[in-house]
Amino acid sequence: MKKLSYTLLFASGLVFGQFFEKGQVYTKQDTLKGSDTQFRNFWDVKKYDLSVEPDFDQKSIKGNNKISFEIIKDVTNPVFQIDLQQPMKADKVEGNFSIKSYKQEGDFIFITANKKFKKGEKYSIDVTYSGNPVIAKKAPWDGGWVFAKDKNGHPWMTAADEGIGASIWLPTKDIWSDEPDNGITMKILTPNDLVGVGNGRLIDKKTKGNTTTYTWEVKNPINAYSIIPSIGKYVNFKDSFDGEKGKLDLDYWVLDYNLDKAKKQFQQVKPMLSAFEYWFGPYPFYEDSYKLVESPHLGMEHQSNVAYGNQYQNGYLGRDLSGTGVGLNWDFIIIHESGHEWFANNITAKDQADMWIHESFTNYSETLFTEKFMDKKSAEIYVQGIRNNINNDIPIIGHYGVRNEGSGDMYPKGANMLHTMRQVINNDEKFRQILRGLNKDFYHQTVTTKQIEDYLSSKSGIDFSTVFDQYLRTVKIPTLEYSQNGQTLKFRYTDVVKNLKLPIRIDGEQTITPTEDWQTVTLTKNTSVEFNKNYYINYKNVQ
Repeated sequence: MKKLSYTLLFASGLVFGQFFEKGQVYTKQDTLKGSDTQFRNFWDVKKYDLSVEPDFDQKSIKGNNKISFEIIKDVTNPVFQIDLQQPMKADKVEGNFSIKSYKQEGDFIFITANKKFKKGEKYSIDVTYSGNPVIAKKAPWDGGWVFAKDKNGHPWMTAADEGIGASIWLPTKDIWSDEPDNGITMKILTPNDLVGVGNGRLIDKKTKGNTTTYTWEVKNPINAYSIIPSIGKYVNFKDSFDGEKGKLDLDYWVLDYNLDKAKKQFQQVKPMLSAFEYWFGPYPFYEDSYKLVESPHLGMEHQSNVAYGNQYQNGYLGRDLSGTGVGLNWDFIIIHESGHEWFANNITAKDQADMWIHESFTNYSETLFTEKFMDKKSAEIYVQGIRNNINNDIPIIGHYGVRNEGSGDMYPKGANMLHTMRQVINNDEKFRQILRGLNKDFYHQTVTTKQIEDYLSSKSGIDFSTVFDQYLRTVKIPTLEYSQNGQTLKFRYTDVVKNLKLPIRIDGEQTITPTEDWQTVTLTKNTSVEFNKNYYINYKNVQ
């Protein structure tokens, strides 16, 4: 039995309750960051119009964000929560409605309105901000701003904030479940000798004195952690891809001295797009283009602005995460981070606890790309190889409502769960249509684990609920215990959730449906039984 404790958190009369285990204590701040509280649940963000101006020498930024929103339920004199993490400061807060007062407490700005709001009304809040944002110690993993220099000594700046939140530098409604439906405009102010690159398309460039302003526009919904400015000594080259929805503009921004390397390495983009459109359906953001931007960190899936820092080599910084050699045939960052355009950016989890929706499908996209780019055998070798990176430490699904993600096993273990389910479906075209259906039916939406689980079970016609329970909610891997006597095979499952429904094929053709009770079956071949390694289960001969 797990030991559960409860912390009661009080804010403006609101009580928060959240369990923790293994010493993890969740605070009022965690709940305010991760929950759709009374300060968030009555308004829906429609658009961000923002500006950002970094100062390299001072390691500071300043700017403003106009947050346009719609009221989604009647409310009187509510309190709005805008997220802006310390040590950033709100210098001015204005709205086109009557504001009684506002105050910044911890990582939040609380704005008390002095009026009645009715469902369907539209308003805006404009926050001017400044300060020295948290500096990332090891971006992109820990999160924060990066103030680096390129090899020629020029400033090179950006941010990476998926885990810690976009509010590390930008005042936002920083919760995954509410994306600005009408996108963003972002103005990046830079010294004249540098270039500011943002999400979407460059729609304006103006120089005034020693400062150049680059204005970028995103027309589609975008998750807040994808809103990223990059500033450096960039040069640009372009291409296009003939895709399922027509011509897709390809836009590349790289450091000036890496132009030739980039033109060669980025030739992998078109085969990647071809493979992913085959498996997942059309690239989800044709209106905003596809873009790779060189970054001073390894990489991140910023929507229509994919950060690339793999040093123009194949594999993951030159090594193969599968340990098989297969992963050295392609650039890990180009493939993996671009896969997130479908899973994370098109389909976004409502809660960080369900981050497996982003990472399991995207990790499996590496296998699917390999299958399309190379062959199915190589893909199977790759996905089996990444099992060596699985720790089975804690469950893949985290704690809800507190910005808590589960185990990093959501990458390799999640991919192998999907690969196992694909074996059960045993129809690759049906499996492909399910993946394409996900991206069509949940197009530009935020979702829950239950929605994705139910969809996969419904569309496959197979109840996968216990399979999800097994791989997402426990650290146990099913073990098939067996013994063989001639053509008689005796078998059972151990280390499984109750009533696990996971049939497996043996000898390439025969299907068995193990339970926790011993069963016997007559084999069709009079040879040692051959087990299918594509199932992520353990096999144990107990002869």
